[in-house]
Amino acid sequence: MKELSSQPQKLIELVEYQAGSVVSRTLINEKAGTLTLFAFDEKEGLSEHTAPFDALVHILEGEAEVVVSGKPFQLKQGDIVVMPANEPHALKALARFKMLLTMIRS
Repeated sequence: MKELSSQPQKLIELVEYQAGSVVSRTLINEKAGTLTLFAFDEKEGLSEHTAPFDALVHILEGEAEVVVSGKPFQLKQGDIVVMPANEPHALKALARFKMLLTMIRS
């Protein structure tokens, strides 16, 4: 896997799929927030949970169902959705997908 640097890189190439798994790679982890890349194999997901901070999901490729406060959204490449702090949310791969999660700690 490539190391992060101040040189241009292809975001989608910084995390790879693994069969039957959810793979994550933290790009930035600071007091103000985090940037984390995820690669979900088909039918994999994250069960419903909450987080104490607002988070933005940006789908880089593939297709996912994101449920926020019980409301399902089908997202594809280029789509985004905000998961508000303390609201229950879950993610499931409808097809393999990669996403960037931006969490703002405030």
